[in-house]
Amino acid sequence: MQTFIFRRLLFMIPTLIGATLFVFLLMRIVPGDIAYALLAGEEGAAAVDPASLEKLREELGTNDPLPLQYWNWIKGIPMGDLGNSMWNRLPVADEIMIRMPVTGQLAIMSVIIGCVVGIPLGIISALKQDTWIDAIARFFSIFFLALPAFWEGLMILMLTVRVWRWMPPLGRNYLWEDPSANMAQLIFPALIIGFNLMAIVTRMTRSTMLEVLREDYIRTARAKGLANTVVIWRHVLKNSMIPVVTVVSMSVGGLLGGTVVSETVFSIPGIGVHLIEAIRNRDYTTVQALILVFAFIFVFINLLVDIIYGWLDPRISNN
Repeated sequence: MQTFIFRRLLFMIPTLIGATLFVFLLMRIVPGDIAYALLAGEEGAAAVDPASLEKLREELGTNDPLPLQYWNWIKGIPMGDLGNSMWNRLPVADEIMIRMPVTGQLAIMSVIIGCVVGIPLGIISALKQDTWIDAIARFFSIFFLALPAFWEGLMILMLTVRVWRWMPPLGRNYLWEDPSANMAQLIFPALIIGFNLMAIVTRMTRSTMLEVLREDYIRTARAKGLANTVVIWRHVLKNSMIPVVTVVSMSVGGLLGGTVVSETVFSIPGIGVHLIEAIRNRDYTTVQALILVFAFIFVFINLLVDIIYGWLDPRISNN
């Protein structure tokens, strides 16, 4: 297992390097000029002086050759230095550290809701195949899978404001500072993202459970006189979880995208809103750093998934 984990850690390095190259080149292809946006924002587009524009580009380093710009950006990453924002000249890492707890909590709450509700619902749906319980479970999984996250957020806001005369708290509310305001702010976005994930997990759990239940070794285990609960928990559930874990890990990218939408709809000052603002402002350094953070999270979660694979099926870690 240790060799298996070490190999996966080594594979993370070229993946992250490729992510830095991709986002760096992509930001240079996107139309727009941060220097022009800064000057036009302060003085108006008609008052932009070509000499001032050129001087600002030199200060920001956008006139440097692309290899030099790339090196100036990545050389500090191993030490945790993600550079300074081109828009407000503040350290990008500091802003990420301020906003990450909110986005991280929202993502964790969503995963917990999706798995805690989705896995048992999928198990029950498989064990009660073609009954009214199975029909209800499949209906809700398709229903929440079909609803767009932004539409759900808008409908919830309309309901709470127009009907209940209540508005979720705004601003930055940390769990350790004000738990009630924090939960009131994040519970609805977490439910929206979590129920979407729940729909995927439910359908996958049901499908894999039904497939495993038809295997010969399950019939053999029952023929040997094992209790049904023992068969389900020791044989069926463990062998059906690998596809479910795969689906959950693959949904992480969509989950991060879901936090962007939910944070924008509910005005939550997290990483998602910060990314939208940075893209709007053509803040190359901030966008590059945020995409790199998302890439690292995605790769790290896939590492954890590989470790879970090795626990569920030891043959995987021995390869």
